[in-house]
Amino acid sequence: MSPRCVALVVCLVLLAPAAARGQDPPVLRWGGDAEGGAPFVEADPADPTRVVGFDVEVAQLLAEGLGRVPRFVQTAFISLEGSAARGDFDIGLSGLEDSAAKRARLAVTIPYYEFREILTVRQADRDRYRSLADLRGRRVATLGATLAYDLLVAAQTGHGVIPVTYEDDVHPYSDLALGRVDAVVLDYVLAERGARRNGGLVNQDADLGVGYYVGVLAPEQAALRDRIDAILRDAMRDGRLEAIFRKWAMWNADQPRLYTRMLAGSGTELVAAPAATTPSAWDATRRYLPALLRAAVITVVLSTLAMALAVAIGVVIATGRVYGSRPLQVVLTGYVEVIRGTPLLLQLFVLYFGLAPFVQLPAFLAALIGLGLNYGAYESEIYRSALLAVPSGQLDAARTLGLSRQQTLTLVRAPQAFRLALAPMTNDFVALLKDSSLVSVITVVELTKQTQIFAANIGSWLVPGLLCGALYLVLSLPLARLARRIEKGWRRA
Repeated sequence: MSPRCVALVVCLVLLAPAAARGQDPPVLRWGGDAEGGAPFVEADPADPTRVVGFDVEVAQLLAEGLGRVPRFVQTAFISLEGSAARGDFDIGLSGLEDSAAKRARLAVTIPYYEFREILTVRQADRDRYRSLADLRGRRVATLGATLAYDLLVAAQTGHGVIPVTYEDDVHPYSDLALGRVDAVVLDYVLAERGARRNGGLVNQDADLGVGYYVGVLAPEQAALRDRIDAILRDAMRDGRLEAIFRKWAMWNADQPRLYTRMLAGSGTELVAAPAATTPSAWDATRRYLPALLRAAVITVVLSTLAMALAVAIGVVIATGRVYGSRPLQVVLTGYVEVIRGTPLLLQLFVLYFGLAPFVQLPAFLAALIGLGLNYGAYESEIYRSALLAVPSGQLDAARTLGLSRQQTLTLVRAPQAFRLALAPMTNDFVALLKDSSLVSVITVVELTKQTQIFAANIGSWLVPGLLCGALYLVLSLPLARLARRIEKGWRRA
């Protein structure tokens, strides 16, 4: 070996330990949803680039016990279990509730916090609505895929309660204060915060159920889960967990009893054991299919009415931009640009939640108006282009024949423009049918939202996703086929 090679080998040997010392420490990637807010996980008001909350500190505690550095992974609450199963992060921590279904499909830690489900009502209804039995025929809000949701589904059968699902824990309480729902069922951590944020709300004393917060890991991460369980038990024993919950004003008499049971080794016996046999995909589909079909009907009705509104708005705007005065053209052009330049989701939020202090639109009506106004802007561009595509020679001929401006529009220009616009109109209808899935954010349970509930309850998106896709195809393919038949008929004519 040459002297240069020998020197290179010696340098590599000497530098290897230094390089190893300079390596970044291993990371504990933990998933949570900062949209849930305090005290779970929220953006630090003083520094929005970091998150704070008791689950943030629990993650820090676990990372230190594992000799790692915590790294937060933002994940929507409804997707936390699926993301954990995929391995998108090492552990999910964001007020996740223990359940037999979770333990059947994931590696679940021992519970580290006990909570109780309670009922929140308006102050004026404090003596009227004391339990779920008092809410027959009333709208009761909650979060989907939670213990509270399961309680409301059971109450729907037993007491005739109407569950209303939200995708966050803020708007159920604001809508209760506005009178859009009659009560909210969630755990007392969220209920206390909701009552503080919205004046005139009160939490009832009766406990509707008991639940536990846990961490979730991919099923093949059982070894890591066991190490985390040991860290949690040590933190229960030496008071570190208690210190975290006292800091966030969450410590109460339930926690010492929980910790005694955990330290006694009964960490997986607080929820019912998973069923011996898991329902087959066929059984689950048969059970949820009626709800999916009802949701599909809502999707069709909403999409049809919204498209009719969009067509009417589009015709008015297109006609105004072609035939109107200059100021009117400027106003209509501004409307089109504003609607096309902002997300449909934002427009739905503004219509339903933003305008609530002034105009309380029902959820279905807000969804109808939002979709109609949004697609009306796009339709207007189609119709305006179609009107301008009619040859000017035909318009000159109409004027020569003595037709008025209105007669020229209705008898000559509009029929030809409609034929040109039919294909893009059909495409927009199919697109609107799919975009109707966004209205779930304002509590309309359409096809995609019902599928989401289905998937969350069985812990898999495969069968629900395939079934939902098949239903959307059943709804959209006939529209495309009908449009093609009409176009062929017009070409022959």
